[in-house]
Amino acid sequence: MKKRRIGLLFILVTLMGSLATPAQGRAAAPNPPPGPDRFTVITVNYTAFTWWMATWRGSEVVCSVVVDHEDAPTPDEIYRDCGGVIYDDWLAQDPCIKKKPSTCDGYYIYPVSSEVIEKEIPTHLPEASAWLTLEDCVPVVSLSTNICEAIPKLVITGQEPLPNETIIGVEGTLDGEPFYCEEAVCKLPLQPTDEDGAALELWAWSSYGDSSPVFTGQVRVVQADEGDPDQLYWYVDVLSSQWQGEPLATCAESWQSFPPVGGPPEWLSTPLQSEELSSDIPYTYLAANLILQGAVDARACVDGGLIPGGGVNTCGLEASRPVVVEWQNRFDSLIFNTSQASGVPARLLKNLFARESQFWPGIFRATGDVGLGQLTENGADTTMIWNPSFFNQFCPLVLPSEDCGKGYFHLDEDQQLLLRQGLISSVNATCSDCPLGLDLTQADFSVNVFAHTLLANCEQAGRVVRNLTGTAPGDTASYEDLWKFTLVNYNAGPGCLGDAIEGALGQGRALTWPDVSSFLPEACAAAIDYVNDISQ
Repeated sequence: MKKRRIGLLFILVTLMGSLATPAQGRAAAPNPPPGPDRFTVITVNYTAFTWWMATWRGSEVVCSVVVDHEDAPTPDEIYRDCGGVIYDDWLAQDPCIKKKPSTCDGYYIYPVSSEVIEKEIPTHLPEASAWLTLEDCVPVVSLSTNICEAIPKLVITGQEPLPNETIIGVEGTLDGEPFYCEEAVCKLPLQPTDEDGAALELWAWSSYGDSSPVFTGQVRVVQADEGDPDQLYWYVDVLSSQWQGEPLATCAESWQSFPPVGGPPEWLSTPLQSEELSSDIPYTYLAANLILQGAVDARACVDGGLIPGGGVNTCGLEASRPVVVEWQNRFDSLIFNTSQASGVPARLLKNLFARESQFWPGIFRATGDVGLGQLTENGADTTMIWNPSFFNQFCPLVLPSEDCGKGYFHLDEDQQLLLRQGLISSVNATCSDCPLGLDLTQADFSVNVFAHTLLANCEQAGRVVRNLTGTAPGDTASYEDLWKFTLVNYNAGPGCLGDAIEGALGQGRALTWPDVSSFLPEACAAAIDYVNDISQ
């Protein structure tokens, strides 16, 4: 969608206190401002251990290696102090196992001395920052938006982490118009925008002599009629990494995409309480599993209520109905709480589980898909790559912490495989010696895993759009359609999504769900029903 410029009028009369004023009356600030410039040098005492590298023949010292630990120098330290030629020879040499070492080729190292000395360490000091909130607005958590009775002020608060230093001003532009406040707290009057919002840049000045980084964002102020002709309300949304109000709709900031005015559609929403997630759909696959595991007595039905292929007949479905209804709602509280913690819409999570597994948290029809959300090895790979915060939490449960610190891409193939298999195992509730053949504690744990897997897919889908269009995902697709692209990514993979978007762009089509879905390759076409089913 093309960004349309909107004119934002700023108050031109003299204002007192922290209310923002136009910047024309002060000296022009650097463009861009200097940003953080905070380095200092600290002096510390440490013990330096000196080692010599010598030849076996003649014991000729060829280099000195100084390290800050008692153990022998590491290969990297030998390379640093002795150079590449000696390092290569030392690394490739055969072990010296002769009775007379003086007849061996190559080098050996030995400790020489230690002493306490000083060294200077350059240190980066924490930088100034600026944060955003609204004044006189009521956040509506269930809608992921702010509803205001009048147009509010955007409150920008500069923050200085260094002692004895202060924020001396806040500056920036809103829709291209400059503003400046000579205090740490700046209250910026807003004006109505169109549905694309207005671009925001801001930074804080410090008495240290530098500025914070330049932060960016998008502010939308749109009036809406809530059914009372005597009272119109304003929906105000802020997309920025510096936003400190109630969280905006999930993935909106990453995609730079506002949800629809008034909040996202119902399938991308979270109700006010878990009971509102309740459903009573007669799931046949769930009914068959409940009968097979003895949770439902269908012996009065023909063939025990089952049909070949793992299905259930009409009698079996009717006999299992009360248990099916109870079972499909047993995860509602967990889904609701996980949504509150992760931001993933609760109704999206429940719809996903309904489509993927009908809430049976084992292995689906003996395939490789596992758990409530039917995780595959490719899906586990996506989670590890595109949700680094989840990787940082999960990896130490499987691998040594020091290996996890390298990041997923720096692990070797065997370690990556162990992580993928560990994640799949964590969502597989199948248990041969458990009641109903399920470990329900494992099933409960998996709800959080699938929420983070969805977040990983929203990041990957956004990157696919960004790479193919060269712009922020929100510039070319709506918030709702970006979630539908995310579901394609989850179900069919980024290759299918990329092919469909390339096809639409190649034909000059808009990146809407109807247009993009029409270009899904035949092998990926099942994703259309998948997305439409979840987003009903």
